Amino acid sequence: MSLVRNTLVQSSLTLVSRALGFTRDVLLAARIGAGPIGDAWTTALMFPNLFRRIFAEGAFASAFVPSYSRTLEAEGPEAAAKVAEEAMRVLFAITAALTILAQFAMPWLLLLVHGGQADDTENFNLAILLTRITMPYLTCMSIAALLSGVLNSSGRFFLSAFVPTLLNICLIGAAFVSTSPDVTAKAAAVATLLAGILQMLLLYWGVRRQNVRLSMIGLPRITPGVKKVMALALPGTIAASGTQINIIVSQSLASFEVGAKTWLYYADRLYQLPLGLVGVAVGVAILPRLSRAARSEDTKTSRATMDEGIGLALALTLPAAAALGVAPGFLIEGFFTRGAFLTSDANNAGLALMHYAWGVPAFVLIKVLAPAYFAHEDTKTPMAFALWSVVINTVLGAGLFFWLQSNGAYGFPGLAIATSVAAWINVIFLFSGLIKRSWYTPGPRLVSRLVRALLATMMMAVVLVAVLHYRALIETHIYDSKLVVTMIFILFGMMTYAISAIITGAVRISDLKGLVRRRAVE
Repeated sequence: MSLVRNTLVQSSLTLVSRALGFTRDVLLAARIGAGPIGDAWTTALMFPNLFRRIFAEGAFASAFVPSYSRTLEAEGPEAAAKVAEEAMRVLFAITAALTILAQFAMPWLLLLVHGGQADDTENFNLAILLTRITMPYLTCMSIAALLSGVLNSSGRFFLSAFVPTLLNICLIGAAFVSTSPDVTAKAAAVATLLAGILQMLLLYWGVRRQNVRLSMIGLPRITPGVKKVMALALPGTIAASGTQINIIVSQSLASFEVGAKTWLYYADRLYQLPLGLVGVAVGVAILPRLSRAARSEDTKTSRATMDEGIGLALALTLPAAAALGVAPGFLIEGFFTRGAFLTSDANNAGLALMHYAWGVPAFVLIKVLAPAYFAHEDTKTPMAFALWSVVINTVLGAGLFFWLQSNGAYGFPGLAIATSVAAWINVIFLFSGLIKRSWYTPGPRLVSRLVRALLATMMMAVVLVAVLHYRALIETHIYDSKLVVTMIFILFGMMTYAISAIITGAVRISDLKGLVRRRAVE
C-alpha cells in the first residue's frame, strides 16, 4: 500500500475522530465552562490525552514496530507473537502497578500539575477524584498501542486509526447526563475510563482476526526479547512525547491563573488537529518503509521516503498553521463560545492559539523526523533531544509566565510561546542529527515543493484576511451564526489552498490519484 494511501487511511479516520472530538468539546465547554471546575476537568483529561498521544498516536508503536517486524520476517509469525505477548504481559504489569500507585499518590501528584489551585479545597478535591477515575486509561492505552503495532506491522491501519472515535462517542454521551458542571465532569471521567476499555477490547478482537493469539494474563517475564523491545520502546516513547511533556509543564504553570488551563486546552484542541491528521498519519505510514530500507541499507529509498513524507506533511500543515495564525480568536469563538464558555474565554484561548500556530509545522515535523531514528533502532538520540526541549520549554515558559504577570498581563501566552520555541529547537536537533549520521539529506525536489507550498499558503492567507474583513456582510446576507460563518471561513480557505496548491505544484495530481489507487505492496 502506498505512503499516500496509508496516510489517507490514518487521516480520514482521524478526521472523523477529530470531528467527533470537536462536538464533544463544544458540548462539554457549554456544560462545564472555563472556571475552576473546567480547570479540574482539564487536569483529569490531561492524563488520558497524554497517554493517547504518546501511545495510541504512534510513539510507542513507532518503537515497537521495528522489533516486531524484524522478528516477523526473520523468525515467522509464531516467534513474533511470542515477543508481542511477553512484552504485553510486562507492559500490563508495569502500567497496572503505576495506576494503582497513582491512586494513592494522586493528591501529591496534583500538587505538581494543579498546585496553583490547591487553596480551593472543594475544586482541588474534585480534580483529584476526576483524575483518579481517568488514570486507568494509562493501562488501556498501553495495551492498545502494542496491539496497534501488531496490526500496523501487518499493513492493517484501519482499527488503530478508528478506536480514538470511541473516546469521543463516550464523552458526547456524558455531556447529556446533567446540566450541572460538576456532575457532567464526573460523568465525563467515567466515560473516559469506559472508552479506554472498549478501545483495548476492539483492538484485541482485530489482532485475533489476524490469527495472532495474545494473552496479557500470565506471569510477566523479562526475556531477552522483552528487554530488546523495552530498550527501544522506553526512550522512543519519551522521544516522541516531548511536545506532550511540554504541554504538561505549561498546564502546571497555568494552574496559577484560574481559567488558563481551560483556555490552553481549547487552543490545544485546534492546533492538535493538523498534528493528528498529518504528522501522526505520515509518521506511522513511513515507518515500515524506512525500517525495510534501513535493514537493506537502501539509502535511495530512505531518502525518497523522507522527502515524500516531509513534503506531504508540510504541504498539508502550512495552510493549517496560517489559518490558525490569521484568525485564532475567531476560530475559538465560532467553535466553542456558547453556554458557560464566554466570548472573553474565546479571546483568551485565541491568545494562546496565536502562538501555538507558528509552532504547528514543528510539531508535525517531529512526528515525521523521529521515525527515521526509530527505523535504525536509535531511540536514545531523539529521546535526548526531546528532554532538552522539555528543559528549554520549562525554563523559557516559567520565565515568560512570571515576567508577563509582573507586568500586569496574563502569563499563559508565554507558555504557548515557550512550547513552540522548544518544538522548533527539537526539529533543528533532529534534522542536524540525521544529516550528521548520513541517514537523510533533503533533496532538491523537496526544497522546490516547500517553496511552492509557501506560495500557495500565502495566497490562501490573503483570501482568509478578506473573508474576515467582510465578516459582518457575510453574517447579514447569509446567516447570522458564528458557527456557520466559521465554516464558511474554513471552506474558503480549503478551496483557495486546494486550487493554489495544484497551480503551484505544492500538491501533485499524482498525489491525488494515489489517494484512490492501491499500489503494489512493497
